[in-house]
Amino acid sequence: MAKIYLFCAAEQFQPEVLVEHAILAEQVGFDGVMISEHFHPWVDDHGTSGFTFSTLGAIAVRTKTIQLMTAVTTPLFRYHPGVIAQATATIDRLSQGRFELGIGSGENINESPLGFKFPAYRERSKRLAEAIEIITRLLDGEGLDFNGEFYHTNAAKLYSPPTRKVPIYLAAGGPQTATLAKKYCDGVIVSVKDVTESSVHILKPIYATRNNPEFKIIATRWSIFATNDEQAWEALKAQRGLRAPSRATATPLELQLEADNMPRSEILGKYHRLRSAADYVTTYAPLITELKADVVGIQTTSVDQASTITMLGKDVLPKLKKL
Repeated sequence: MAKIYLFCAAEQFQPEVLVEHAILAEQVGFDGVMISEHFHPWVDDHGTSGFTFSTLGAIAVRTKTIQLMTAVTTPLFRYHPGVIAQATATIDRLSQGRFELGIGSGENINESPLGFKFPAYRERSKRLAEAIEIITRLLDGEGLDFNGEFYHTNAAKLYSPPTRKVPIYLAAGGPQTATLAKKYCDGVIVSVKDVTESSVHILKPIYATRNNPEFKIIATRWSIFATNDEQAWEALKAQRGLRAPSRATATPLELQLEADNMPRSEILGKYHRLRSAADYVTTYAPLITELKADVVGIQTTSVDQASTITMLGKDVLPKLKKL
């Protein structure tokens, strides 16, 4: 049976609000929460950017059963892989073994504000391979001397180690990264716009030789819960720069201005528009039935997020879990 996680957007809600959303998600029956990790948000006027690892610490001690996952953090520039290993072990201990580490190759919007050059994918994939090795070996308890092309450690060791083996999932936007996930990680995270496209162009390497039953597919999908265009735009105000064409290079203010100069219908059309609990079931069920996801992440926004979370728990989760 697939697990259903609620996505908590650190670029949309302040950290204290995300903690309350996570508590509510546990109460209404979600299996876990996944939280984004950003330095900058997608727009300048309504964006937020709390420190996700602190937020996770608060969630860990305020909840009892739900899984916690980063979706995703980048152990390549702002953070040395060893620091991500330390953060992982700490959250794992605070949550009594409920943390899952989701990582990715990053976004320019988070790295360039701190002076880091954001290289092409070829270099980032090499960095990922080194970073995953360092994180895995530190979490396994090694005293690590590592001399790679990009990262180095000198007798590094975690003196507050995790309580168990923490799974590591890698976000993939194409077959190359999916192959990297299959080789080095415990699962792959894919953001699904079109189910067929994700199956054929991203997950094909996973399906071809999925001989490890422990390897997980985590599938997420963005949606807006709204009855009309005005309500949808209000719900999307903190995320409207996410689909702007200059996402790879622009600042939050530039993305905001770009999005606001586009037809609203064009921005809104890039999200699944939902009006009922039945729409949620129809939208997210294919991630289970067709993509064979082990975990489904509901990335959704509305003008009343708490009420939406409650509705999802009552009217959507029972039906999805039956699949």
